Amino acid sequence: MGYASERMQSDASNELEQSTVLRVVSFLSPLKPQTLEDAYHPITPRQRVSWFITSTVGPPHIGGIALLSACGTAANRPKEYGPQWSGFGKRFGVSMAGSALGNAIEASAGLVIQEDPRYFRVPQEHFRTRVGRVVRETFSARRTDGNFEPAYARYLGILGGNFISNTWRVHSEANAQCALLRSLEGLGGRMAADAFNESWPDVKRYLVRKLDRPSQQD
Repeated sequence: MGYASERMQSDASNELEQSTVLRVVSFLSPLKPQTLEDAYHPITPRQRVSWFITSTVGPPHIGGIALLSACGTAANRPKEYGPQWSGFGKRFGVSMAGSALGNAIEASAGLVIQEDPRYFRVPQEHFRTRVGRVVRETFSARRTDGNFEPAYARYLGILGGNFISNTWRVHSEANAQCALLRSLEGLGGRMAADAFNESWPDVKRYLVRKLDRPSQQD
């Protein structure tokens, strides 16, 4: 009787753990991944809004900004915010506002010139090719005909968002040089986001398969 009770508790604990991990996995991938080999369908206005929301308040994006804000707080840069928790909050808020503005500019400008901001995976390719795809799509985007061209709306969003954000930033970082440096960081952040989009479905599939294995053995 005691063994059966312990077994039931263990099974319930494993199911709860699996359920929790699956929720986290689903939370980190709110949009359906797009692949390059699929027939291309131009992005719809509703999908563009979904892209803006996910790119602005999605867990990976928030996590990246939180990490950068923590590094800025540890180094106390800029000094006007201070090294305390309140300084972290200010850095995080300012960065989130600038990111939201840049994404809004990219989404709206992309609507005008028919630029698709989504990333298109190549899961069937080798690692080197996938890395090259991440780099390429950081600087290019698809048009309605499916061809890739320079991502002008993205450039406008990153540069415009960072220069406009000078209006609410502290004096030491409200200048053209800092705006250009933040723009380079923005491109780097976009590359990191594309790398996440390229690799996360594979990681997700591995985690789900690993969680299903114990239940299949039972």
